[in-house]
Amino acid sequence: MRAGFPDFRLGTVLATSFTGTLSERYGDAVERIPVPRRLIDWLAVYGLAVDSCTPEQLDLARELRESIHAAATAAALGEALPAAAVQVIGDRSIEGRAAAVLTPEGERRWRLGSSSVEDALGVIAADAVDVIAGERDGKLALCASPTCRAAFFDASQSRTRKWCDMNTCGNRQKKARFNAARSRGESAR
Repeated sequence: MRAGFPDFRLGTVLATSFTGTLSERYGDAVERIPVPRRLIDWLAVYGLAVDSCTPEQLDLARELRESIHAAATAAALGEALPAAAVQVIGDRSIEGRAAAVLTPEGERRWRLGSSSVEDALGVIAADAVDVIAGERDGKLALCASPTCRAAFFDASQSRTRKWCDMNTCGNRQKKARFNAARSRGESAR
């Protein structure tokens, strides 16, 4: 990744990975796409290469990210989906022009209509619709970290994952519990 910026937190589900471009929402928030160039970089990692990105397109992307986060959080909690979030997700999905294509290896890839940010956001929005509507085998859940609370898609066999990412939130929480237990043990002596 480019020097001077926080690393991307990459996952296997496009829509929830996109919401991870803002992490630690309830702590010291970390913006992972602070400038248009970083959005271009993130999209390229997911095979959605775009030619350029303006500050206005970055604003559209952030609006979509927050709408997906709000709708996915509501879905994970079994609450009504926020109407404004649903509207933004639908609008971005409709505005994008992209087609799913099959690779010789039997994998799906996206071909953007014009290599524009709007076309890439359309793919992310369509993925969010599938995930939030329950069209995939798995369930939406919220990270157990009180500073994170990221929505993630749990496709594990038991559907009991607790963390958006074991390497970050999970390890941080386990370390905190270990240190607290050790501290209690030392004070009992």
